[in-house]
Amino acid sequence: MASYKAPLRDMRFVLYELMGGEDLSQLPGFEDFTRDLIDPVLEEAAKVCEQVLHPINRSGDEEGCHLENGVVRTPAGFQDAYRTFREGGWTAIACDPAYGGQGLPKAVNTLVEEMICSANLSFGMYPGLTHGAYVSLHGFGTEDLKEAYLPKMIDGTWSGTMCLTEPHCGTDLGLLRTKAVPEDDGSYRLSGTKIFISAGEHDLTENIIHLVLARLPDAPTGVKGISLFLVPKFIPDAAGNPGRRNGVACGSIEHKMGIKASSTCVMNFDDATGWLIGEPHKGMQAMFAMMNTERLSVGIQGLGLAEASYQGAVTYARERLQGRSLSGVKHPDKAADPIIVHPDVRRMLLTQRATTEGCRALGAWAAKSLDIKTHHPDAKTRQDADDFVILITPVIKALMTDMGFDATNMGMQVLGGHGFIREHGMEQYVRDCRISQIYEGTNGIQALDLVGRKLPAFAGRYLRSFFHPVQAFIEAHLEDEALGEFVQPLAKSFVRLQQATAQIARTGMAKPDEAGAAASDYLRLFGLTALAYLWARMAQVSLEKTEGEDGAFYRAKIGTARFFFERMLPQTSGLFSAIMAGGGSMMDFAEDAF
Repeated sequence: MASYKAPLRDMRFVLYELMGGEDLSQLPGFEDFTRDLIDPVLEEAAKVCEQVLHPINRSGDEEGCHLENGVVRTPAGFQDAYRTFREGGWTAIACDPAYGGQGLPKAVNTLVEEMICSANLSFGMYPGLTHGAYVSLHGFGTEDLKEAYLPKMIDGTWSGTMCLTEPHCGTDLGLLRTKAVPEDDGSYRLSGTKIFISAGEHDLTENIIHLVLARLPDAPTGVKGISLFLVPKFIPDAAGNPGRRNGVACGSIEHKMGIKASSTCVMNFDDATGWLIGEPHKGMQAMFAMMNTERLSVGIQGLGLAEASYQGAVTYARERLQGRSLSGVKHPDKAADPIIVHPDVRRMLLTQRATTEGCRALGAWAAKSLDIKTHHPDAKTRQDADDFVILITPVIKALMTDMGFDATNMGMQVLGGHGFIREHGMEQYVRDCRISQIYEGTNGIQALDLVGRKLPAFAGRYLRSFFHPVQAFIEAHLEDEALGEFVQPLAKSFVRLQQATAQIARTGMAKPDEAGAAASDYLRLFGLTALAYLWARMAQVSLEKTEGEDGAFYRAKIGTARFFFERMLPQTSGLFSAIMAGGGSMMDFAEDAF
């Protein structure tokens, strides 16, 4: 049976020692969020995830959701768990205090998100989608809409969704057909069908608030003609409570590979009453505010599942007796040595560990940048932070879910045949993680976004938010003898990234297929270089603290860094070669030969 223990020690290392999280209280609006307040929040979140959410993870997967007369029933225990979660204030921690939120920094909320994803990803989908809807409504809704809906979404009595995909269009939203007809009272009537709607119907909240992309009668074609609407399941009455049923219903639920306790719905809108969010034909702007938030959160899903899988694999590797160490018997008092003595098992465990700890640092970097973007008093500092978040969002979404899926596969592999059996819980992490590479924009789309939009934007301005600090770190420490084994391979990887960037810039303008062919390899190269930078910084912090009561933690951190640089970062050499080879071999291949 899988178990989970929140990695609080490493979370504190990343938040305080690597990212300087204690200075968050110096930002306007965060004055109260000192370490004395943040640490208890993390500890309480760990208890909820370990004791409430994780125990119903496997049972929720086995039971799944059920559609009964248009109502989705979540698995046993989910209603009680959600009540505990909501009453504990966890739906409100990262929301605006003006509407009842607690206003915690994103850097803290991201760590809480990771715990939830590790403990029970299916459960986390319900409050996660609500928070995404909150972001769009908070940023673009009228004050009347915000006052009517945000407080109850924040306190968790109402939930939210995002309704984009239709049967005939996924990524290409310009093809969507859902219609919105204006009414004399300022509302709209929406008709159409949306598919793959996470948390579209369930029994956890009193009301469900759908954010729906649709077209007005006079809308231009393509994405420039899309508007965003708020469509509640129940229209609030004069007292603000759920009133009459709206014209929106769940037609069916999907039977999926993973996240089975998360209801994935076909939603039918039949003259449903809705209200415009933002300006007409500008719905993509508001929806992307939500999607960018969700893309960062999906990256955290990959991290959370990798962490849970790592913990299960380590526990098993310590207990499972098989064979003897290649270098001689390690446990003569036992019938065989535990498999943790074997090199290939250690390769998998260390790959998982380097993945989780590196990705946790990358997620924290983006999260703190979001806090700076929204709260720092200096405009230039806010702009720089925003540039970095824009640049790194597709990298985090794709890299952390790709590496997370690889890590969950390795965790299952450590258990061998027992990993393939349901009762150990390891195969569920693999199945649950697989969707993270697909939804909120497939990872191939993230790569195209990186090379097609982020790299050329404003003459490469976004790139400077990453290139400049990495370059400065390398120049400051290249001659540092203690850091040499970390900084020198980082420098080589960084040079490859710079050269690959120049290659894509040269060829992509004249031959867009060349940039497209290089995109996925380039994103991986970018992501590994970002992890190398963070691992070098983590090694720098740890080298000064290897003695004393907590010395073992820092020595393990240095050992994991060494493994990353020796066994994982060399991938950048092959990625660079593939990028520089160009796209001829794939684009010149005859279509009818497939």
